[in-house]
Amino acid sequence: MRGPFGAYALGTVLGGLLFSGAQAQMKVTSFDGNVTDDELKSFNDFITTLKPDTDNIGNKWAQGHSGEQTKAIGLVYQIAGQQATLDQMLRFCDAVLSERNDLAKAPIGQHKIWTGGIDPVWPNNVTQNPIQTGGEQGDPVGHLANCAYLILKTDKLHDEKVTIGDPYKYGATYMNRAETYLKEADTAMNNHILKRLLDVSDGNKMYFAKDAPYMGSKAVPWNQQMMFNYAFMNLCNAHRILNDNPTLLGKYKSIITASLDWFFHGGGVQTKKSGKGNPVYDWGYTMPKTTDEDSNHGSLDVAGFYRTYIDGNYGITADQMKPFANMFVDVMTLGNNKYAGTVEGQNKDGHASSTNYIRSGYLFLADFRPDAYESMMSADLAEGKTTKSADQFSRFLWVKHQRAIAK
Repeated sequence: MRGPFGAYALGTVLGGLLFSGAQAQMKVTSFDGNVTDDELKSFNDFITTLKPDTDNIGNKWAQGHSGEQTKAIGLVYQIAGQQATLDQMLRFCDAVLSERNDLAKAPIGQHKIWTGGIDPVWPNNVTQNPIQTGGEQGDPVGHLANCAYLILKTDKLHDEKVTIGDPYKYGATYMNRAETYLKEADTAMNNHILKRLLDVSDGNKMYFAKDAPYMGSKAVPWNQQMMFNYAFMNLCNAHRILNDNPTLLGKYKSIITASLDWFFHGGGVQTKKSGKGNPVYDWGYTMPKTTDEDSNHGSLDVAGFYRTYIDGNYGITADQMKPFANMFVDVMTLGNNKYAGTVEGQNKDGHASSTNYIRSGYLFLADFRPDAYESMMSADLAEGKTTKSADQFSRFLWVKHQRAIAK
C-alpha cells in the first residue's frame, strides 16, 4: 500500500466536530510541501457538516455526492490517519448500510428487483419494471469494505468505543464496526453481485449475466469494472489482515487481476504516440470498443486504475500509469482552460463534451507528470482559496502528499 499514515496520525481527534457548518469549506494552504494541519482541519470541518444521502436513487452512493465524499474521506485518512476523519467515514458507512434494500424499511428498501427477490442491493431507480442493477452496486460494497480495512489496519482503535456512538447497532467498538461492515459487504457481493449480476465464467472477466435487464451478456464497461474492483480490492485487503478466508480472498483477487489484465494486456487499451512524442493511451467505454472513451467515464476509469496502483498488490507500475498522464496533458488539455471531451482529444456531446474544468479523477495523473502538477492543480484550485468539492480536494491532497514524501 503506497502512502501509509503520515506524521499527522497524532493530530486532533475531535477535528471539526464543533465547527459551524454554514461557513465550512476546504482550504488550500499551498501546492508544495507537506499536507498542512490547516488543510486537514479544513477537510474534517467540511466533512462534518455533510449529511449522507438517504438512498441511492440516481447513483448517489456511486459517482454521486455521498459516494465521492466517502471515497474522499477514506483517501484523506490514508494520508494522515486522524481519528476525526475515520469517524466521519463511519458515519457515512452506517448510513449506506442502513439503506440497503434488504435491511431498510419501505419505501427506501424492500423492493423486489429483477431477480425476483429482495436482494442486498442499493437500487438506483425504483420506478423501473423490473428494477435493474449494474456497476453502481460495487461502490457501496467498496465503501463498507474500505472502512473495515482502514479500521483493521489501525490497531490502536480496535477495542475503543466508536466516538460517534452506535445509532444502528452495528457495533460499539471500532473492531465490532469493522466486522459488521465486512460481513455485510461480503453478503452483498456473494448474495447478489457474484450470485446473479455478474458472469465471470470466461477467465474471470466481468460480463453482465445473460438474464440481467441491464446490458445482459455484454462486457461490463470499464468505469463499472472500476466500481466492482473498488469493492473486490478492499474486501481482499480486509480479509488479508484477518487471514480468515483465503479461498474467498483468492476468488476476489482473481477477478480484479483478470480485469486489469484484460485492459492492459488483453486488448482493452491501445498505446499510441502524442504530438509531443509521448506514449498515450486510447481506449473505449466497454469492450469490444477500444477507442474514444468520453471524458466523464474516462475520469472514473483513471481513478479506478489509480486506486489499484496505490494499493500495490496487483503489479500496476508507474510506467503503466504514465501514458494515462501523457494522454491527459498532451491530448486532452487544449489550452485556455479547455479540456477535451474524449481521450482522443475530440469534443462531442453529452459525456463527451469539452469542459472548462478538470474532472477530478484526472488529478491523480499529476503524480506521473510533475511538470504539469501545478498547472493541473491551479486549474480549479488556488493557494489561500477554498473549495466545496471533497473529491477534488482529497485528490489534490493525495498527490501533494506523494510529492512531499518522495523528496
